[in-house]
Amino acid sequence: MFNIGDKIVYPMHGAGIIVALEEKEILGKKRKYYIMKMPMSDMKVMIPTDNVEDIGIRQIIDNEEIETVLAVLADDETNMSQNWNRRYRANMDKIKSGDIYEIAGVVRNLVLRDREKGLSTGERKMLNNAKQMLVSEMVLVKEIGHDDAENLIEEIIK
Repeated sequence: MFNIGDKIVYPMHGAGIIVALEEKEILGKKRKYYIMKMPMSDMKVMIPTDNVEDIGIRQIIDNEEIETVLAVLADDETNMSQNWNRRYRANMDKIKSGDIYEIAGVVRNLVLRDREKGLSTGERKMLNNAKQMLVSEMVLVKEIGHDDAENLIEEIIK
């Protein structure tokens, strides 16, 4: 169970802060919801409290773990399929996992591929989504601005 003020990650959405715990009736069923505010927009997300484990909600990483994420970004080794379809599915699975290290690997690989050969529209959208998830967590962990986090990612990927 999380508390108001906790910083959490919602897979496929990014990191945010729980600002409230509310009970709502939706489709005739009363449920409790965490209200999470996203740091990079004024968007609020309702997360059913009884689905937290199934969804994969987790605490944000700490300062020590962010260094490991930065090391993943700095690594220049990519191991991606040349087949667009396989590469897309593998990257989507990594993003859906909510694992920050997997997401960092996807961002690194797609940025490097973009520099080498360019990206399709689908992969460019995937890169932007993965980067936003990574940035949202970095903003909360390092307590830096959105632009600073994006610039840091770009500087680290060789």
